[in-house]
Amino acid sequence: MTVDINDSRLTNSLAEGCGEILKGVRNGGLLRGLALGDAGDQAAQEWIARVLEQHRPDDGMLSEEASDDLSRLDKERVWIVDPLDGTKEFATGRQDWAVHIALVINGEPVQAAVGMPDMGVTFKSSDVRAVTGPLSRKLVVSRNRPPKAANYIGEKMDFEIQGIGSAGAKSMHVLLGDFDGYIHAGGQYEWDQAAPVGVAKAAGLHCSRLDGSPITFNQKDTFVPDLLICRPELADEILEHAAAYHDEHGSY
Repeated sequence: MTVDINDSRLTNSLAEGCGEILKGVRNGGLLRGLALGDAGDQAAQEWIARVLEQHRPDDGMLSEEASDDLSRLDKERVWIVDPLDGTKEFATGRQDWAVHIALVINGEPVQAAVGMPDMGVTFKSSDVRAVTGPLSRKLVVSRNRPPKAANYIGEKMDFEIQGIGSAGAKSMHVLLGDFDGYIHAGGQYEWDQAAPVGVAKAAGLHCSRLDGSPITFNQKDTFVPDLLICRPELADEILEHAAAYHDEHGSY
């Protein structure tokens, strides 16, 4: 008999369960490097797929770790997941990796959870607080691919630029107040952004493309060129500087 479980609880349970699975794979101590990352990805993806098949058999799914079933485009409800965001960080023992789970309805993430298992916390759109307090005067970017536009924006605003790991980790550190904004350019995919955007929006943060346009999920082309998540009071200024950089250089 299948237990009746609402969308919010299912979203949060998927994120927390994935975190436990991934820690178990890593803590076994028998795998290293790419083999460890691949094993974690596979184990978490298989578990998510089985849970959704049992509890939400009529919903669509888009995952980094599964082939894309385009029948999702005909569905109002689609789960967009990244079982392990930051595989390199996970496999090398860093803490800045995450689990992304989002339920997208008609293009919008209505339930979302970002798990950061090594921090022992899951950030949930169903239970998240608005960001308050003084500005940190810092912006976070990709540790491996920092966008040039972010350096330009940081200089204009006199903000420090710092790089850390996964997209989920960067976004949630904005939520925690460690950074005032997360700027990404150079491309990501919907599974990188759906859950962080869902949680960030629920907390009252600004979320958009770097040109200020909204992000709509469950598209045929899952590539998303850029992203801004930031304190709402900074959005206009950041977008203005981003536009100036784009006008001068033709890209971000």
